[in-house]
Amino acid sequence: MGSVGNGWPRGGGEIGELLRHPAFHAVGLGPVESWPASLKHIAEMVLNSRQPKFVAWGPDLAFLYNDAYVPVFPERHPNALGRPFREVWADIWEQFSPIIANTLQGSSQLFKELLIPMRRDGHTEDTWFTFSYTPLRDDDGKVAGILCAALDVTDQVSAKRGEETALEELRAKSEALAVVNRAGAAVTAEPSVERLTQIVVDAGVTLTGAEFGAFFYNVDDDESGSYMLYALSGVDRKNFEKFPMPRNTKVFAPTFDGEGIVRSDDILLDPRYGQNAPHAGMPKGHLPVRSYLAVPVKSRDGSVIGGLFFGHGQPGRFSQAAEASLVSLAGQSAVAIDNIRLFRAAKVEIDQRRDMEDQLRKLNEMLEVRVAAEIAERQQAEAALQQSQKMESIGKLTGGVAHDFNNLLQVISGNLQLLGKDVADSGRAKERISNALAAVERGSRLASQLLAFGRRQPLEPTVVNIGRLVTGMDDMLRRALGEEIEVETMVSGGLWNSFADPTQIENALLNLAINSRDAMNGAGKLTIEVGNAFLDDSYSRTHPEVTAGQYVVLAITDTGSGMMQEVMEQAFEPFFSTKPEGKGTGLGLSMVYGFVKQSDGHVKIYSEIGEGTTVKLYLPRSFQSEDRITNVDSVPATGGTETILVAEDDEGVRTTVVEMLTDLGYYVLKSKDAQSALTVIESGAHIDLLFTDVVMPGPLRSPELARMARERLPDIAVLYTSGYTENSIVHGGRLDPGLELLSKPYTREELARKIRHVLANRTHRRQGASDAVAPVPEHPDIAVEKLKLLLVEDDAFIRMDTAEILQDLGYDVIEADSGERGVEILGHTVVDIIVADVSLPGMSGPVFAAKAREAFPSVGLVFATGHSSLPDASRLSGSVLLSKPFSSTALERAVKTAVQQRPVG
Repeated sequence: MGSVGNGWPRGGGEIGELLRHPAFHAVGLGPVESWPASLKHIAEMVLNSRQPKFVAWGPDLAFLYNDAYVPVFPERHPNALGRPFREVWADIWEQFSPIIANTLQGSSQLFKELLIPMRRDGHTEDTWFTFSYTPLRDDDGKVAGILCAALDVTDQVSAKRGEETALEELRAKSEALAVVNRAGAAVTAEPSVERLTQIVVDAGVTLTGAEFGAFFYNVDDDESGSYMLYALSGVDRKNFEKFPMPRNTKVFAPTFDGEGIVRSDDILLDPRYGQNAPHAGMPKGHLPVRSYLAVPVKSRDGSVIGGLFFGHGQPGRFSQAAEASLVSLAGQSAVAIDNIRLFRAAKVEIDQRRDMEDQLRKLNEMLEVRVAAEIAERQQAEAALQQSQKMESIGKLTGGVAHDFNNLLQVISGNLQLLGKDVADSGRAKERISNALAAVERGSRLASQLLAFGRRQPLEPTVVNIGRLVTGMDDMLRRALGEEIEVETMVSGGLWNSFADPTQIENALLNLAINSRDAMNGAGKLTIEVGNAFLDDSYSRTHPEVTAGQYVVLAITDTGSGMMQEVMEQAFEPFFSTKPEGKGTGLGLSMVYGFVKQSDGHVKIYSEIGEGTTVKLYLPRSFQSEDRITNVDSVPATGGTETILVAEDDEGVRTTVVEMLTDLGYYVLKSKDAQSALTVIESGAHIDLLFTDVVMPGPLRSPELARMARERLPDIAVLYTSGYTENSIVHGGRLDPGLELLSKPYTREELARKIRHVLANRTHRRQGASDAVAPVPEHPDIAVEKLKLLLVEDDAFIRMDTAEILQDLGYDVIEADSGERGVEILGHTVVDIIVADVSLPGMSGPVFAAKAREAFPSVGLVFATGHSSLPDASRLSGSVLLSKPFSSTALERAVKTAVQQRPVG
């Protein structure tokens, strides 16, 4: 997405123009150029939508809406734009505050035809809205706002309510059928049986002069098969209610069977009603009429669906005209009843269709909200991915440049140091050489920062407690920042360990602290916090480069000037700086970014103009115990008399380093590539140390050269050097266990210290081997402290627990998850003991152990297995069985025995 100056937001109609105005500020968010990327993405989507929508974002829920939303509150526009939600909708805040609170807790909500009393044109009126509320997340995965898609359905609801009122009136006024004579014709939208009965009775009484009429109707039969609806004229209803006329009354059977008309000219008797005579003087079983006429009502298909019954209190006979009229009325009644049936069926279908349409509309509304949220999340993730890919591309370029640059610096540095000895008596020459070496050192730092950003520096990670590391830097930070900067360090209790390069952690913290000092103009407060953190799946969805899991977080917060959004988006790019020209390289944050990424971590900036800045470094948690760190700088920078073979393809570098080593007193052999170095080794010459560049031409790689050198000279020490590792001895951004590396460019003192350190380790390892053949002392920590142990176990939990036990016992433990990885480690690392699982995937434990014995005939072997004995292939000389599950005591005993029993030679 472009910046404000490039026309953000794109489109957006009238509201877009208002947002692009330089004077526009949203409460709590400031001008649009300082908005976070996540808000920009969702705001642009809303502005260009044709459906009424708004976004409420930030601590004050700044109200941002589109052109389609303006008709909802025309008198509040444009003053509402960018104002707090509570202020914009003060009249309905009490109704909506619980809905907003639930949404900000992460719950999506949908409301259908919600009544909202709203202030419009100076008075409150009822309005109805269908709308959805969806929580919106910021760049850190936290809920920061609300997205609303709304639809004003006031007119539809009002129309529907008017239709219902009109229908009631129509039902009350309409007639169910056309009746003869004065009954007239009537049409109904939804005829009712009760109304039809009244119409039929009224018409029948008019036609016949009968004092009583009843309409039998069985469209909706109950369990008895029929029921009776009736109306009375001049007859006591209570008396007649005592004589229900079910369909199975024998007298009326012909009518209900469709055989014809049933009539009576005088009293009707029925024994069943004998005890229910309505008044004195009537015989038992007499109905409360003296004469009656029953006419069948037939449907269009000829089936009998009911009957008409008319009677009066005097004996007599209905006239033929009246009877004919009643028959005609029965026919009209049948039409009306059929219409009732059809109407009811249609109404059921209409109601079902209306329900389906409501469900479909609800689904569409929810789908649009979900699509909008998904698009916003995807745009946010794509932006993060593009930024990550850009940083990766720049990193590859800078890493390649740094490689060649380091070789040049090494030649310049080495020759300047050698020249310094030749002009030792000339103070002016020494000063010039000192200035040149200072420039080389600055160039070396620059190359180191480029490598760090490009994730190409060879890290040497250890299990470290960052809280203890940071606390130990307190005095150094106070000296570097000055007295005007207040430094506060807070370390959480129960802090986890992390797996990272402690030197690079120190460099990163120092870089960030100095940046903070500059942002505070030399005066302010710097807060350093170390704690545990968990980045969940929702966070990793919006940050594709982040793996969800447990991290140790190092946060550095200052009270400085803060950053704008555009500055934060570029802060990690190499050579980007807001400092005046000549005041900074723009590589400090780049180095921090590259180191954290290379360590499988995550880095995040939080900043606001005038509110300071927080930078958080997330480094992966380690479940192992903290490593003991050896300080190479404590080794004296002295020379020696050992023989060193130098393998270096760059002629300038080779010449310089040979002269430096010779000047330190060493006897030096040299070769231009790995193949010629192997020729020297195979010549039988005595060699104490192989000093080889990592990257050299030819088919033979340096790690393979080192492995073959150890096969021929088991006591040889190996030291690698490189300005760029290209993953040959670095895997996953980390130096392989057991390797020693001197990064280019290096000084004469650094070279001297590193050579003595590597040779001293060789002596310790040799001494440890000679001690191991003797009985193990009662306190094994002293004897086994220098023994290097390779643990090969494919189960991560078993490997982790076993490694921790062995480290507590004092062993230098290297871990491998397969036999293949174990062989790779043995190619460049000398080990004293191997603890291997028998049932490894791929290469089995016994096969791996056989290969290990070929490389190191005297290595001690411990086989861990769930079986009670070792398989034949595992019975190598001196091997020890460790039965699973095993205790720490059993593990210690097995390793001790393997040390005592390992072959000599």
